[in-house]
Amino acid sequence: MSRNDVPLIENNLDFLPFVPDAVILADGEYPVHEYPLRLLRETPYIVCCDGAANTFISHGYIPNMIIGDGDSLSVENRMLYKDRLLYVADQETNDLTKAIRFLLGKNFRNVVILGATGKREDHTLGNISLLMEHFPCFLHLAMVTDYGVFIPVCDSHTFDSRPGQQVSVFNFGACDMRSEGLVYPVRDFSRLWEGTLNETSGSAFSIFCKGNYLLYLAYDVK
Repeated sequence: MSRNDVPLIENNLDFLPFVPDAVILADGEYPVHEYPLRLLRETPYIVCCDGAANTFISHGYIPNMIIGDGDSLSVENRMLYKDRLLYVADQETNDLTKAIRFLLGKNFRNVVILGATGKREDHTLGNISLLMEHFPCFLHLAMVTDYGVFIPVCDSHTFDSRPGQQVSVFNFGACDMRSEGLVYPVRDFSRLWEGTLNETSGSAFSIFCKGNYLLYLAYDVK
């Protein structure tokens, strides 16, 4: 699927079980799908990792804060937005981690990460892994892409869906896993790929377990 063929969704449909109070825009591929673009337009507080700020500003927006070591930010934007630029020189963490910690310190608790996939695959995997590390500190933390949403979850939960929506479940130590409303029953998967490529059978589904797992909900319906 090309970047010009991202899935279409109804304009009024939400894929997140919460309303974000802040968005982090990372320096992966800039969103082209209407859903993440809508989140950029409507969320009241936007933090850009420094490389992402160049693209965000070029689209006519002004970030509330730019965070990083400044190595990817253009000289022009460094001067224009120096009043909202937070330099964090720590080379032991990436810019996305710095942005997450900044929002925690500002008491934001419902956060969405955009632009965290695409480009280098090692960055993509690293960024997704940060969800599992940091989500216990938030009320809600999710990653939205041009193809779906990643939602880290602890323990049993019921999710709204559409019949035929594509779902993957990645187990991060949860036990006694079972499901209702999915075509293929889940269990205590020990390998990441085992819970992929499932789909919903109705307007909601439930996962029952004790522990952490990562849910991926695709926009596609089959």
